[in-house]
Amino acid sequence: MGIFSRLSDIINSNLNALLARAEDPEKIVRLIIQEMEDTLVEVRSAAARSIADKKEVTRRIEQLEAAQAEWQRKAELAIEKDREDLAKGALIAKARAAETVELLRQELATIEAALAKTDDDMAKLQAKLTEAKNKQKALAIRHQTATDRIRIRTQLHDGRIDEALARYAAIERKLDDLEGQVESYDLGRKGPKTLEEEFAELEAQSSVERELEEMKARLAARR
Repeated sequence: MGIFSRLSDIINSNLNALLARAEDPEKIVRLIIQEMEDTLVEVRSAAARSIADKKEVTRRIEQLEAAQAEWQRKAELAIEKDREDLAKGALIAKARAAETVELLRQELATIEAALAKTDDDMAKLQAKLTEAKNKQKALAIRHQTATDRIRIRTQLHDGRIDEALARYAAIERKLDDLEGQVESYDLGRKGPKTLEEEFAELEAQSSVERELEEMKARLAARR
């Protein structure tokens, strides 16, 4: 069984209320759109049949009006030829044609009223279908936005990122310590350096620089 039982249910429906009550709004809006499209096809088919009926009735009325004129001509001819009996028969046939025309005109009016109502219903149905499709697009955007936010937040709260940042911080601190050791040799020195001091500092710098290069090589290998 569909969501709607009658065309009027679709036209008078409140899509926001339907979606608000739904456990899966995206699924429901797909079903609503499908049912509306199916209903639109049915209404168009019914309208096509009514249009065909209107054409047929209109054509029949035109034929009977032509027949009336022809019976009138024949009645006048019969009078001219002193055939009153034939004139009466022609007038009776003309009256019958007129009665049928009147019935067909009533039928035509009914068909035209139904077509006018169908045209109005189809316009409202098309508007509802457009509204439902817009709702579907909005739900799809909201779904995608929510998915993207969840992915970003998951990445932000990923422990691996925090762990990597902590490792980098530790490495930077180690480099700061090594560079501090190098710079510490320059502190408190005001006079010219002795030859022994020059060689001691040179050896210390070589040792620190060697350890620094080894650390940089290890970091580069991890990347």
